[in-house]
Amino acid sequence: MALTRSTHQPPAPDRIEVRLEAHGRRRADEYAWMRAENWQQVMRDPATLAEPIRAHLEAENAYADAVLADTAELQETLLAEMRGRIKEDDSSVPTPHGPYAYSVRHVQGGEYPLVCRSARDGGGDEVLLDGNAMAEGCDFFNLGAAEHSPDHRLLAYAVDLAGSEFYTIRIKDLVSGTTLADSIANASGGMVWAADSSTLFYTLLDDNHRSYAVMRHRVGTPSDDDVEVYRDDDPAYFVSVSSTLSGAHIVIRSNDHETVELHVVDALAPETAPRLVSARRSGHEYGLEHVGDRFVILTNNQGAEDFRIVTAPVDAPGEEHWEEIEPHRPGRLILDVTAFAGHLVRLERESGLPRIVIREGLTGAEHAIAFDEEAYGLGMSPGYEHQTTTLRFSYSSLTTPAQVFDYDMVTRARVLRKTQEVPSGHDPSHYIARRIMATAPDGESVPISLFHHRDTPIDGTAPVHLYGYGSYGISIPAAFNTNRLSLADRGIICAIAHVRGGKDKGYAWYRQGKREHKVNTFTDFVAAAEHLIAAGYTGKGRIVAEGGSAGGLLIGAVANRAPELFAGMVAFVPFVDVLNTILDASLPLTPPEWTEWGNPIESAEAYDLIASYSPYDNVAPRPYPPILAIAGLTDPRVTYWEPAKWIARLRAHSTSGQPMLMRMNMSAGHAGAPGRFERLREFALAYAFTIRVTGAHNPADKAEAAST
Repeated sequence: MALTRSTHQPPAPDRIEVRLEAHGRRRADEYAWMRAENWQQVMRDPATLAEPIRAHLEAENAYADAVLADTAELQETLLAEMRGRIKEDDSSVPTPHGPYAYSVRHVQGGEYPLVCRSARDGGGDEVLLDGNAMAEGCDFFNLGAAEHSPDHRLLAYAVDLAGSEFYTIRIKDLVSGTTLADSIANASGGMVWAADSSTLFYTLLDDNHRSYAVMRHRVGTPSDDDVEVYRDDDPAYFVSVSSTLSGAHIVIRSNDHETVELHVVDALAPETAPRLVSARRSGHEYGLEHVGDRFVILTNNQGAEDFRIVTAPVDAPGEEHWEEIEPHRPGRLILDVTAFAGHLVRLERESGLPRIVIREGLTGAEHAIAFDEEAYGLGMSPGYEHQTTTLRFSYSSLTTPAQVFDYDMVTRARVLRKTQEVPSGHDPSHYIARRIMATAPDGESVPISLFHHRDTPIDGTAPVHLYGYGSYGISIPAAFNTNRLSLADRGIICAIAHVRGGKDKGYAWYRQGKREHKVNTFTDFVAAAEHLIAAGYTGKGRIVAEGGSAGGLLIGAVANRAPELFAGMVAFVPFVDVLNTILDASLPLTPPEWTEWGNPIESAEAYDLIASYSPYDNVAPRPYPPILAIAGLTDPRVTYWEPAKWIARLRAHSTSGQPMLMRMNMSAGHAGAPGRFERLREFALAYAFTIRVTGAHNPADKAEAAST
């Protein structure tokens, strides 16, 4: 069903052609002017955006509002539904640490979290940070990490007030309740305490938003006096800092998308120099935990594409001392390892489904935790304590709300600590979840997770909401999502295409969806859509495709390849101006991206490959379906001008007459509106668009039709 045509005229931005050339290839970009010359300043202060660009973005917002005006009531209905499924006065299961248990709580009507703790020997919650109070008077507010010191006297926390992800770290004295004078600007938002509870490690961002250095801060001293502990000048690498669960070691990680290098600092001697674990080697990824006098290392060296586990002496962590304790098994991807004092726990995935495996000590017997549903999500929450036999994990499926369990690794007793409440009600028996397989053009089987109401007819007429991502090895879990119920209850089948570029079927699934194999991501998604049609779930032109960030690239590429399959497309913060971005080393994330996409600056082959699928560069006269892009002005990951240029070019070339829409949040970044409920407005907008273009019916419409 086409969107109603609006009498409001679409924006007609100036076309100022800029000629571009690389490797002897020539192209033109008529909307390059939408990139502000002071874009770095705009990230920090949106008010500095040049007026012509601001006027155009506001005109796009006005046009989108006008075209979707007849969905305004539906958007409010959807917003109320989504909010009604969220328990407003909710709290996480408290996580024990020494004399306290820490939690995050939400209050009735509150947009932002409260960081709390309670004494384990009794007593109510002590509110350490009140996000709602902190956000008062702010156009944008986001609370990043909050880490208490080992002695429980101090709390370091990070705040972003622009959406640009440049955080300021502050420290609160939990004894007096006062915020100290310490203030650290331009931080990435993560931090970790040394064992002395007076030394804080954090990472610093450069002007291009790359975390490049680990700094050491002494509580009570000016940030200008902070000491640089580690620095990586390679623009392709990001630096981060964490600690082992034992608390004995600070771990400094430097990585691009396929190579990792780790250094460790003794947390008991925080002023000592970092020690190298294993020097970076292209394609070698590894992670580190600690137990006793050994490091536990998850590595893909020696051809272990799906990873293996080794140990090494703390005093001699180099690869020459690595001893294998869990071998590589092709097709069984080890995702994560946690080392408790008496147990080693790994999260792994095989045949697309996750499980948790528990080993007694480093060499003892093993047993697994798994579930029987066709599709589900599973995650570990190690907590703060190393000396424990309790593992906390979470489980959910497409039909089952999230559950949090405490599992005794010795007795194997499982205690359900919390089940996600759906205040408006949810009966899992009203829904059906399945996993089916589509066949890609090269014969690979592409998993599709399906979720729909049990009353939805499977007769080739139902509308489908098809989601995909497919980059950076990120897998989309088949987990419970309360928002999705608003689609399923209207007869829309919700589907997730687990395309190549993720790790759903092992590391090879990722490798086959990057660089020279990137096109597999797009053909997998098209194959999933075609299979849903051929299998009788839906019909041609009855599918709405959705993706965000690199998933927005997927949506843009598929729009150019198979627009006729879709009723509409939704792209959140879409990475669509791929060639221009990956050619520009000054942009925040470009150098680290070369391992994912190829380097078109140095390689004509990489240039040609990216040029062959870059959504913006491949827009041409085609009957595009209606497309909605949702983006943020201060986004450092996908800069605002990418969706702005893309929508403008689509509108100029589409032969369908369908509207090309963009909704730009003028005071938010990559994650959209930061508030707990305000964020739902963007989903309500996307879902209203989906319902409108597919002609799905409201439950009230069904009831009225039945009564007549």
